[in-house]
Amino acid sequence: MTVQTAAARLLSIVILMAVVNLGFAQSDELQDAQNLLKQGQYDRAIERIDQYLKSKPKDARGRFLRGIVLTEQSKTTDAIRTFTELTQDYPELPEPYNNLAVLQASVGQYERARVALEMAIRTHPSYATAHENLGDIYAKMASQSYDKALQLDKANQAAQTKLNLIRDLFINNIRSPKVAVIPSKPITTAPTVAVVTPTPVAPTTTNPAPTNTSKSTTAAPTKDVAKESAKDTAKESTAAKDNARTSNKVTEDALIKTVNNWAHAWSSNDVKGYLAYYAPSFKPPKGASRKDWEKERKARIDKPRKIDVKVDSFKVVLVDQNKAKVSFRQHYQSPPLNSSSTKILTLIQIGGAWLIQEESVGG
Repeated sequence: MTVQTAAARLLSIVILMAVVNLGFAQSDELQDAQNLLKQGQYDRAIERIDQYLKSKPKDARGRFLRGIVLTEQSKTTDAIRTFTELTQDYPELPEPYNNLAVLQASVGQYERARVALEMAIRTHPSYATAHENLGDIYAKMASQSYDKALQLDKANQAAQTKLNLIRDLFINNIRSPKVAVIPSKPITTAPTVAVVTPTPVAPTTTNPAPTNTSKSTTAAPTKDVAKESAKDTAKESTAAKDNARTSNKVTEDALIKTVNNWAHAWSSNDVKGYLAYYAPSFKPPKGASRKDWEKERKARIDKPRKIDVKVDSFKVVLVDQNKAKVSFRQHYQSPPLNSSSTKILTLIQIGGAWLIQEESVGG
């Protein structure tokens, strides 16, 4: 199969059917659709899949196969939407994230592709293809940075050398796309791990001491020992609290930095950079679709519009290790509008990066 952009030379779509632990074999409609796909009869394949999805609209296999056919038809936007929705409905499956990343890379959305691949790896750490694709994404992003450095400083030999190395890497290691494979039976995404609780075994001694039943032989700790023990406990408790405070401070700083960078991308009319701060599971306000929301944001942010966004007065609430709410004052200027308001962002941590899941305006 092919993706008609230069990014197809960097990444390959792994065409594996999404794996859901369901108790039925693949349907005749999907088998027919797979055969039609192999024969290049994409329109007929879509018809068979749509017929199947009428009775099972949430079926992961059917939707995944539909995304594959759309990719073959070079309907990249529709394929991206299909795989994005699959990641939202089945976040535990790595394959939709991987294919989504490939499609995003094919249209130059490398930052989004990076996030999607890190999600694939997070759901399935042993997913080798996602690791390899992520390496390609980082290399591509690096080549763009070196190229930019050369534009700013044509005499930068170090950047030129690194750029040449990366180009040689891709020229000599072009990977062929993989053949579509659809298993006839569902499989699980990871083997089940049996949890075994060990049975405690009493220690044995060669010459056990005689038992004295008349009185206890356990000596009471001295006052000094008790005091030292109490001091050690207090120190450990203080250290644990200090570590927790330090960890929270690092997390809060990272969240504030993310919001500042998000605002900077907005002010810089960097549409791609701005949208990259939104998680795949982002919920657009007022029930709008992701596609319509992105179209509206692009129209409002893209050049030549002059925008100045400043943020301050942060308040961070850590919901858990991977989720937080950040409220702040947002000062927005774009002729003729000049406004200040309280903004609340809900962010989730994905692959080490904080991304926006929800946003709202406070009082």
